[in-house]
Amino acid sequence: MYIVVAGGGKVGYYLTKMLLDEGHEVTVIETDPAICEAIAEELGIMVINGDASSLDILDDAGVGQADVLAAVTGKDQDNLVICQLAKRNFGVPKTVARVNNPKNQHVFYQLGVDVAISSTAIIAQVIETELITQHIKTLLTMKKGDASIVEVDLPADSPAAGKQVKELGLPADCVLVSIIRGDNVLIPHGRTVLEVGDAIVAIVSKKSRNKMVQILLGK
Repeated sequence: MYIVVAGGGKVGYYLTKMLLDEGHEVTVIETDPAICEAIAEELGIMVINGDASSLDILDDAGVGQADVLAAVTGKDQDNLVICQLAKRNFGVPKTVARVNNPKNQHVFYQLGVDVAISSTAIIAQVIETELITQHIKTLLTMKKGDASIVEVDLPADSPAAGKQVKELGLPADCVLVSIIRGDNVLIPHGRTVLEVGDAIVAIVSKKSRNKMVQILLGK
């Protein structure tokens, strides 16, 4: 694939190096002349000195022929603009943006970026997953991570055990789809009583996932 990387800092450099090692063709766009010279000399690729939010610079980089554009500068606003220009003006099939502030991740998706990656959010998600992975697993993510289908195993110390579904106080955007109890699959309703060992399949939004975990697992 032909990939254009906007931003030649540490993230851009190591991303480019990894892509080259995997056999892809890469062009880098970077504003700092010294960084451009260093990358070009070390990696032996074309590096364009300029602002990737300029249509002329993107054109010089051959963005119109790129399969992917990755905007990985240190500024969220720049990364957003670069991806939008690549998508709207050059028809790039896939745009990827580095998001430094995880609060901006949802905005990037709303404004047309195909993939918005926040290292902070990823690390937080890994920590959260490690903490609760013994009793909960994600079966499917939907709407680019805004919602997911999860399976929760109720442990012996679950505060939900022995309670009816209607007593749990689950968020409105959390729906219990089924309960696997032994060899039986139950379709829960308000009066269904949860038991220790139940495997609960639920659909939950990203914002309500922690609340659901607290209700079902108490942690």
